[in-house]
Amino acid sequence: MAKEKSIKEIEDLPGVGPTIAEKLRSSGYDTLDKIGVASPHELSELVGMSVEAAKKAVDAAKQATTLEFSTGSALYDERKTIGRITTNCKELNELLGGGVEAKGITEAYGKFASGKTQLGFQLTVNAQLPVESGGLGGGVLFIDTEGTFRPERIEAIASASSMDPKEVLANIFVVRATTTEQQILSIEKADKLIKEHNIKLIVVDSLMSLFRSEYPGRGALGERQQKLNSHIHRLQQLADNHNLAVYITNQVMDNPGILFGDPTTPVGGNIVAHAATTRLYMRKSKEDKRIIRLVDSPNMPEGEVVIKITAGGIRD
Repeated sequence: MAKEKSIKEIEDLPGVGPTIAEKLRSSGYDTLDKIGVASPHELSELVGMSVEAAKKAVDAAKQATTLEFSTGSALYDERKTIGRITTNCKELNELLGGGVEAKGITEAYGKFASGKTQLGFQLTVNAQLPVESGGLGGGVLFIDTEGTFRPERIEAIASASSMDPKEVLANIFVVRATTTEQQILSIEKADKLIKEHNIKLIVVDSLMSLFRSEYPGRGALGERQQKLNSHIHRLQQLADNHNLAVYITNQVMDNPGILFGDPTTPVGGNIVAHAATTRLYMRKSKEDKRIIRLVDSPNMPEGEVVIKITAGGIRD
C-alpha cells in the first residue's frame, strides 16, 4: 500500500502544483490554515481548478492543520519570559507593566507634537540595549511614513545613554514609505531582514497617515479598512513569530459626537482599536512635559503619568 504523502506546504495538497500554489498565495491563501477554512467554490473561481478538486485540497489542508491547546498555567509561565523595552521612565514602565512588551502591538495616539515620535526614537535606541539593561538586544526596523525620522535625534539619545551613536544607527533599518503599497510591502517582506539582523522592534510612524490620504471619504472606507486589517494583523504575526515588539503611532481627529469632555479620537476605527495590545493617549502639557494615559491594556489598569522630553530623550 502506498504511503500517504505528508502535507507541509501548499504545493503538497492534491491537485495543487507550483502554478496554482502561486495563485493561491497571491490571492491571500498563503497558509494551510487559510485554505483549510476556505470555500471550495471561491478557490475554484480564484485559481481555475474544478470545485471537486478544490474540495479535496481544502479537506487535505484541514487534515494537515493542527491546533495546540495550552493550560492557563503554561501560558502564565510563558508570559514571564516575554521581553520588554524600557522607556527610560520608571513611572511609565510601571504603567505598562515593565515597559513596551514583545509579542504585542503598542499604539500611541495624540495630536501633533504630543511626543509620539519622540517615544518611538527612545524605544528605537533602548531596544538595542542588552536584556539585563532593559532592552531586547536586537536591531530595529523603522517604517517612516511622514518623513520624521531624524538620525541626529537618535545620535543625541544614544549619547545620553552612553551608547555608541554610530553603532546604534547602524542597527536601525529605515524605510521611507510614500504610498500604502510601500508601507505594506515593507512589512510583507520583513521576514528576511528580521532573521538576518535580529530585528527586535518594528516602529511604524505613523500607521494611518498614508491610508487617510489615499482613501478619503466614506466611499473608500471599506477598501481602506480591509487593507489596514491585513496590514496590522501581519504586524502581529511578525511580533508572535519572531518574539519582537511593535510600536505604532496614530493620528487623531475631533469626534463631533462628543459634546462634553475630550473629543480627541484615534483614527483607524475598531480595526486598530481591537488589534493594538496596548493603547496610549499622549497629549502636550506645559513646556517640555507630556501626559500619557494608558487607555487600554489586557493586564494593566488605566492610569496616567507625566514625562519630560529632554535633549537626551524621554525622562520622568
